[in-house]
Amino acid sequence: MNTKFSVLLSLYNEEQPAFLAQALKSVFEQTYPPTEVVLVLDGNITAELQETVDNFKQQYPAILKIVPLEKNVGLGPALNEGLKYCSYELVARMDTDDICKLDRFEKQVKLFEQNPQIDITSSWTDEFYDSTDEIVSARKLPETHAELKKWAKSRSPMNHPAVMYKKSKVELCGGYESLGLFEDYILWMKMLQNNAIFYNIQESLLYFRSNKNMYKRRGGFNYALNECNLQWLFYKRKMINLPVAVKNIIIRFGVRLVPNKLRAYIYKKFLR
Repeated sequence: MNTKFSVLLSLYNEEQPAFLAQALKSVFEQTYPPTEVVLVLDGNITAELQETVDNFKQQYPAILKIVPLEKNVGLGPALNEGLKYCSYELVARMDTDDICKLDRFEKQVKLFEQNPQIDITSSWTDEFYDSTDEIVSARKLPETHAELKKWAKSRSPMNHPAVMYKKSKVELCGGYESLGLFEDYILWMKMLQNNAIFYNIQESLLYFRSNKNMYKRRGGFNYALNECNLQWLFYKRKMINLPVAVKNIIIRFGVRLVPNKLRAYIYKKFLR
């Protein structure tokens, strides 16, 4: 293996320094480490976060690129800006509170080297609250392009914090767009529409940090309305047909408005 690749992260003010340190440590201490790491500072960050960033910059001065933004612009625009600074065709996404498994990048790069037709891959993810020794759920996804293309009509086909993609394929369809918390899902649908080839590795390569409030954040009228707008956007762009859009809206709207405990049960029982 000799493929060079970038890792792209976006950091904002509300992240916890300890989580950031764990995330960056897991990125740099891989069995196949990245050639460069691009860290976007999405607006002003706390002094504690800045200290953590400075510590890693001192440890990896030749690898870690810092891209400061004057104000907070949100995840999608921040990633679009960071993508401009990624020097290599292969770009791995990573969130600043998750933890890569030790061989994540090795397995993903090897996949691209052995299958040059693939344009984007992710993996399953293990969700945890406080410790990676206590996994609370796992998000598993289909494997092949045909399965994922069908899956995408109703649910996101990629685990965003675990993806690795070809930069040129993301740029070809205009990069990320902002719509609620769905900038990644919109991007995947645009890539599918542009004939990008998808694949998911059938094992977990990332620990996804969660908490008991996650299901609460994914409920409420505003979240439901954003999902309705998302489905209508997919329909207008001819990514899904009208019956599928209506079905998705009905199902999703109901899930967002049920009590939090019931929504958590639905996620764990049917959506993981």
